[in-house]
Amino acid sequence: MIDAGGANLGSVCAAFARLGIEPEVSRDPARIAAAAKLVLPGVGAAAPVMRTLREHGLDAQLRESNTPLLGICIGMQVLFNRSEEGDVEGLGLLAGDVCKLPASPGLRLPHMGWNHLQRRRPSPLLEGIADGAQAYFVHSYAVVGSSDAILETTHGSGFAAAVARGTVAGVQFHPERSAALGARFLKNFLDWQPA
Repeated sequence: MIDAGGANLGSVCAAFARLGIEPEVSRDPARIAAAAKLVLPGVGAAAPVMRTLREHGLDAQLRESNTPLLGICIGMQVLFNRSEEGDVEGLGLLAGDVCKLPASPGLRLPHMGWNHLQRRRPSPLLEGIADGAQAYFVHSYAVVGSSDAILETTHGSGFAAAVARGTVAGVQFHPERSAALGARFLKNFLDWQPA
């Protein structure tokens, strides 16, 4: 578990503990290099997460790593090229930019609550997750039109709910707060053997 200062670090660790896994939390590049799987949680804003990663040399390390990596919420957003939130450069592991969700009358921002998920591409990460199942979201920024989307949802307009390419995956929703669906997604990540 990469400690980039995300406010959901404890709750993500607790979600893995419910699956029988006690993740090691670290900012130490040597410990991170030795990990079998990496998780980058995050709640807040992209700029502080990227600053922490840069300060510990983890941005370059993650760009060069072939270890399976799961980004959660802000952790997913920093996998992309750039975030409109503070005009922050991300890790560039996935193509695309993170943009503010468009406001419209009657649409609450930040987006908070349960949304239905629509499959966009097959993935072992979705094993046992039904099309139309619901996950819990809390965010104001998202990735629109990603060719790496394996799940999408809609809040005013459509955006990527989960992405995957190579050894890199991300979820905009919070698996640690998404009950059985979230637990299944995390278990699928633990079992994931990217080609």
